[in-house]
Amino acid sequence: MEEKTRYNDEELAEFKALILDKMELAKREYAEIMDSLMNRGGNDVDDTSPTYKTLEEGSMTQTKEELTSMAVRQQKFIQGLQAALVRIENKTYGICRATGKLIPKERLRAVPHATLGIEAKLAEK
Repeated sequence: MEEKTRYNDEELAEFKALILDKMELAKREYAEIMDSLMNRGGNDVDDTSPTYKTLEEGSMTQTKEELTSMAVRQQKFIQGLQAALVRIENKTYGICRATGKLIPKERLRAVPHATLGIEAKLAEK
């Protein structure tokens, strides 16, 4: 039996639906992170409180740094999902960029933006 070189259109449609669901969720989470970071919708008094609370300010700075890091990771994840949609349209989705072999469906369901199979990913480290 000949080895498959790409996923068929039905399989690509399944992955596209999965990716679109994940992207919708990721964009919502990104918006929530940005709302927290920008203090949108907050009903607190952070902007009017005295600034002598040094420890609390340090904690707020650390929280903002963590939120910024989370926002960057989320944005990178969204970009990865968008790139996966392009690969679906080009019918190159699911092909390992290192080996040229198909990435197993189980891996793509877990990491839909993957561009490397497990072996290639482990060899990369």
